[in-house]
Amino acid sequence: MGMKKMRFLFEVLVPALLTGMLASMAEGRTHYYDFVLKETNFTRLCSTKSMTTVNDSFPGPVIRIHRGDLVYVNVHNQDDFGVTIHWHGVKQTRNPWSDGPDHITQCRIQPGTNFTYKVIFGEDQEGTLWWHAHSDWTRATVHGAIVILPTQGTTYPFPKPDGEHLLVLASWFAGDFNEEYEEYLSNQTGTSFDDIAFTINGEPGDLVACGGETTHRWLVDYGKTYLLRIVNVVVNSELFFAISEHNLTIVGTDGTYTKPRVTSYIMIAPGQTMDVLITTNQSLGHYYMAARQFVTFDPSITGFNNMTATAILQYRGNYPPPDVPSFPINLPLFHDLDSGLGFLSLLRSLATPEHPVNVPLNITTRMFVTASINKVNYTFEGTEVSHFAASLNNITFMDPTSSILLAYYRHTSGVYTTDFPDYPPSYYNFTGDTYPPPMSVLATKVKVLNYNESVEIVVQWTNLLGQGADHPLHLHGYTFYVVGMGRGNFNNETDPKGYNLVDPPERNTITVPKNGWVALRFLANNPGTYECFLRDHFQGCRNLFINHSQFFFTGVWLWHCHFDRHLIWGMDTAFIVKNGETPETSILPPPAYMPSCAVQSLIRLEDFQDSVELFNEINVN
Repeated sequence: MGMKKMRFLFEVLVPALLTGMLASMAEGRTHYYDFVLKETNFTRLCSTKSMTTVNDSFPGPVIRIHRGDLVYVNVHNQDDFGVTIHWHGVKQTRNPWSDGPDHITQCRIQPGTNFTYKVIFGEDQEGTLWWHAHSDWTRATVHGAIVILPTQGTTYPFPKPDGEHLLVLASWFAGDFNEEYEEYLSNQTGTSFDDIAFTINGEPGDLVACGGETTHRWLVDYGKTYLLRIVNVVVNSELFFAISEHNLTIVGTDGTYTKPRVTSYIMIAPGQTMDVLITTNQSLGHYYMAARQFVTFDPSITGFNNMTATAILQYRGNYPPPDVPSFPINLPLFHDLDSGLGFLSLLRSLATPEHPVNVPLNITTRMFVTASINKVNYTFEGTEVSHFAASLNNITFMDPTSSILLAYYRHTSGVYTTDFPDYPPSYYNFTGDTYPPPMSVLATKVKVLNYNESVEIVVQWTNLLGQGADHPLHLHGYTFYVVGMGRGNFNNETDPKGYNLVDPPERNTITVPKNGWVALRFLANNPGTYECFLRDHFQGCRNLFINHSQFFFTGVWLWHCHFDRHLIWGMDTAFIVKNGETPETSILPPPAYMPSCAVQSLIRLEDFQDSVELFNEINVN
């Protein structure tokens, strides 16, 4: 009887107990979300309108996890147009299939369908990231924050805060956003399509018509230290942000930690996140948190969004409320280039044993890339027209008719070419007032990198057409080290001598400054696709991989300006990163289902088959 009980214990109860424990552990590390996209009514600035949201909220739901967790998000599209979702700053290790950019790694989730994203965070990622739509300008209303807490049982590399708060800075457009956007695309001119206000957690604040009653308020206690997570999801603007009479201590950016830096304001570009500590040590009262645009284009242009968004930091306690909250007098003005560009060099990586810095030193691939506003001539409905364009190394990127990732995986030709240039076609005084003909070449050109290549990219701002402004560039699938930055034209002999190779900031989005340049380094160790028809038989696949690695292919990671206007004008390209020599350094297999590419992207000026043939049609005079 004892032996039977013992057998029952080991054969039934123990396996069941272990299964339950493992299931519990897996459940603690894996999170499931449902995102439902549909139209929702909102009233702001004295007007009610309908706009696309996730789960009826603006901003959308927060994904909150611990470092090392896995996330699945099932996106249900109940709107009337296609959409994709990008997990901004998430490395998606070996998993470009769920990265999300339209017609780069997937095609759109069509109305009435759904698609499940597998969101794989880098092992070192901790802090604040975000998610957003990556098709047209839909991210204006479809976005939300991602909070990555320290691994359970560990803590922050600074004293644990008494609490935390999240602020999402966003754009507000007048009227029906989708209708206005389609009209903007169809008129085929450089006319403006701009937001009319900014919002903080969905509210424009007190300084606008019909504002005040719903202004966002953050209630705090005196004498505490709070962690404030700030996300800039604005469509086309960098922002200054400050809190009246309170300093900000920056401790993190883009899901990485930084050395603490005390400042009275921040400048944050679209796509960037910033974690700051704030100590509530002022007199009990109400204090404005304010955000306004940092304008780097021609100061003679006055038709920009000059609205200042406000929220209120409100101390708890018994005191007479002020008639008007205190306003941050240290908030820089719109055209304050010194404050905006000077802020860029403030940050340094933490560079500790727990959060090390691994700057590539032996560079194997060097690129010098110009970021420009150009013009392009093309045929639209039978008529030759001219359109503003944007480019990297004079290539205006055109979305293909299929997903680049699928095309590479399936060996489909004619979708893209692998000859994105490492250098611009000509050299001139990039920051000067005279320049060569500003015509760019329409093409879908990508850059191929070998696995583990050490890459350095110097990005040079140009003043083509006199249209120069900052360009916040975002790289999918990676973080990079900002090893250098400066004003004027990059000097390849003297400027590298000033590189910071000890504790440079680690970012996924960085501003290329007006009248200046920025130098980036990263290790190309996040591959794309390999194809193995024996993947259901691992050992056979493994042997085939080892013996015939030249037949295994790669993944695709988009690199683009995070001003959506410049993105749709073509300031982007993609990196194809080849696999390593083992399955563990190669892309994961594709999911069983990917959205169909039957419906083409709207972000196109003209269909094309061959970029050289198209170039011959461009009037370069």
